[in-house]
Amino acid sequence: MADGAAKRVLVIDDANLVRMYYRAALEKAGFEVGEALNGLEGIERLLETPFDLMIVDINMPQMDGLTFLRTVRTKGPPVSTMPALVISTESEPQRIAAAMAAGANLYLVKPLSEQALVEYASLLCGVAHG
Repeated sequence: MADGAAKRVLVIDDANLVRMYYRAALEKAGFEVGEALNGLEGIERLLETPFDLMIVDINMPQMDGLTFLRTVRTKGPPVSTMPALVISTESEPQRIAAAMAAGANLYLVKPLSEQALVEYASLLCGVAHG
């Protein structure tokens, strides 16, 4: 990371391949990465470990991304104020609006290049990239 301290990102997605892809790209760029398989596990991870950014999928078992976002936005800081990047295959305007209303800071549609992932993660973490 450009500012010296590695930023921590929590990736919440039920697809193992997606988590591996995000982890590889983010770690290559100097981020530390944690993982969760669904929203319930994501909440547990956020409450036990500090993160700087959460990357959230929409469609997951047990607790979907929208429910997850609405839930974490009711917790106290720093969890409630942590930036949330939603990355989903869902591209319908009403789905995007629902995610933003639930507490997403940014919504992107899969597939996403490694470069774009790192650029948006850097932006939301407030660090220079490149």
